Amino acid sequence: MNAYGYVRVSTLQQANEGDSLETQLRQISSYSELKGYRIPSEHIITEKGVSGSLEFEKRPEGAKLFAILQRGDVLIFSKLDRAFRNTRNALNTLHELKERGVSVHFIDLGGDVTNDGIGSVIFTILAAFATFERERIATRIREVKQTQKTEGKFLGGFTRFGFAVVGKKLEKNPGQQAIIRKIKVMKRRGVSLRRISKWLDVTHGVTMSHSTVSTFV
Repeated sequence: MNAYGYVRVSTLQQANEGDSLETQLRQISSYSELKGYRIPSEHIITEKGVSGSLEFEKRPEGAKLFAILQRGDVLIFSKLDRAFRNTRNALNTLHELKERGVSVHFIDLGGDVTNDGIGSVIFTILAAFATFERERIATRIREVKQTQKTEGKFLGGFTRFGFAVVGKKLEKNPGQQAIIRKIKVMKRRGVSLRRISKWLDVTHGVTMSHSTVSTFV
């Protein structure tokens, strides 16, 4: 039997500062001593700068650990969200490890969740709530961005020709808007998109492919 501890922080800053890692390590150390598990230092798996949204088996260290776990092994996490943020991945991974005969412990859930007792029930419920909370946060973020977009606030990224960022708002650029009007007039008069593209380069020093020009007409 081999015992392993798994710790994860989602940002490199947290990894460098060490607070979150140290907390998880202390919790795992205390729990393993209480349960009589001996975890050698090389069996403490540390995942640095990896988001919880990435499935456990696809993380650099998580994938290696998942591959070597076998019957009789014990895997200890300090908290559910250090391992999973997605109900499907949580339950699929737990099922796979249970089939292999691996005991999975979550300290915040009270211990072994691979048995058929209350731990397994609590795990299922909390995994569902973890997904619900993540989806709720994502919904709030989308709503805020939509409100900001409606208010004309610039949300970052590529600024389309014809517009400029003024303060925190995206506003029309008068000079570029005038050029766009000329593009439309030229197209109505039968000038090809390639000729308009060349005209933009020669006359205004604007490099724009003919396919991009087509988006303005």
